[in-house]
Amino acid sequence: MWLVLAGFGGGLIGSVAGLASLVSYPALLAVGLPPLSANVSNTVALVFGSVGSASGSVVELRGQRGSVRRLGAVAVAGGVCGGLLLLATPSSTFVRIVPWLIAGASLAILVRRKTPDGAPSTETHAPTWALSGGVFLIAVYGGYFGAAAGVLLLALLLIATAEPLARSNALKNVVIGLANAVAAVAFVAFGPVRWSAVVPLAIGFLIGGRLGPLVVRRAPPGPLRVLIACGGLALAVHLGLDAYG
Repeated sequence: MWLVLAGFGGGLIGSVAGLASLVSYPALLAVGLPPLSANVSNTVALVFGSVGSASGSVVELRGQRGSVRRLGAVAVAGGVCGGLLLLATPSSTFVRIVPWLIAGASLAILVRRKTPDGAPSTETHAPTWALSGGVFLIAVYGGYFGAAAGVLLLALLLIATAEPLARSNALKNVVIGLANAVAAVAFVAFGPVRWSAVVPLAIGFLIGGRLGPLVVRRAPPGPLRVLIACGGLALAVHLGLDAYG
């Protein structure tokens, strides 16, 4: 029951703000999983949060099929590269840079384009090469380190496109979900996945992820941006204290 509740909270927060692991990973450690098993089990369960988020974002994803295909493929490639990079170099070499990346992305979420957040839109905004390159780098980061990759991607999408918050967030959830799915397949095949923990966590992720788009759709965009930015800054401070303390 504890893991179902943790998955629900993580799925809801992840779908809205891209910070699911802030809740789910400590929960797995709290029930006794060692760090490596908790990490891979969390990644496998996260896939179900993405499924829930995608199923709840049908309205926001309308007209974005081309963006999903192109950016999803880029994210999958980047996630594979990030995973290979992690096998070649220790993640400790990157921990001092991560807090600054997350803090910068959190502040970038507060930057607004001319298109109002609440403006309905079904236009297709074709991804530019610059946007695709940014998504690839974030996916590499996600496969290598992972913390708050959703925050980084949401900030990039809000700055690089004219889409409102709800549509950018929906695209973010699908793209991050595809990258996580590739990692999950590898972990299921080769990693120490603890299925007794994955199943209840995944149930919570599925339900929380499904409700997340409803929150984004109904919440005032301005305060929601501030809430996401504050969550990202809090994580950046926490990681910074661990890295420099």
